[in-house]
Amino acid sequence: MILSVAVIAGILSGFLVARWKKEPWQPPALRHAWLVVVFFLPQLLAFYLPATRNLFSAPLAAASLVISQLGLLAFCILNWRLAGMPILAIGLLLNLAVILANGGLMPVSPDAVARLVSPEVLARLQVGERLGTSKDILLAPDAIIFPWLADRFAPPDWIPYRFAFSVGDILIGLGAFILLAFPAGKAASIKKGNLSYVNQPNF
Repeated sequence: MILSVAVIAGILSGFLVARWKKEPWQPPALRHAWLVVVFFLPQLLAFYLPATRNLFSAPLAAASLVISQLGLLAFCILNWRLAGMPILAIGLLLNLAVILANGGLMPVSPDAVARLVSPEVLARLQVGERLGTSKDILLAPDAIIFPWLADRFAPPDWIPYRFAFSVGDILIGLGAFILLAFPAGKAASIKKGNLSYVNQPNF
């Protein structure tokens, strides 16, 4: 959810910045963009598509999540010089660290889940089990390794769509926003002994 909002806000901001500069908005010059599609696919199948997510056991879903995170992190490294990409990569790395430390799924505490569901639903959930077909696993607070990196935050109550998110998710959203809002940087080029500035992709 945070990433979706960040992408929309980043594109809109990019258009506004480009309009203010009287320049056309251009998407960031991403290298190997196909990696995003390839490595998001395991998450799409394991957690989002109703036709396939029920087919993934907890271990298989965990493996899909780790593979996806590793591939997306590699994509960030290949595009490291783009604005916002280091922040996005750090967010992915933090999420990957807490996921690996807790068995391959993102840990979430009962206190965090209590802000998302009714007490009746919370009473039916079992500590130590995956939450439905989500990427989260419900763990007791003292059982979570790196608890400050877990899905421990929730949106304000006035937002109807309820979800938990982590520090890593915030950084991923921030990095994606910067990447799309400021896709082109200024690079120095030397021509015939003169220093001039031109717009070009950051490779």
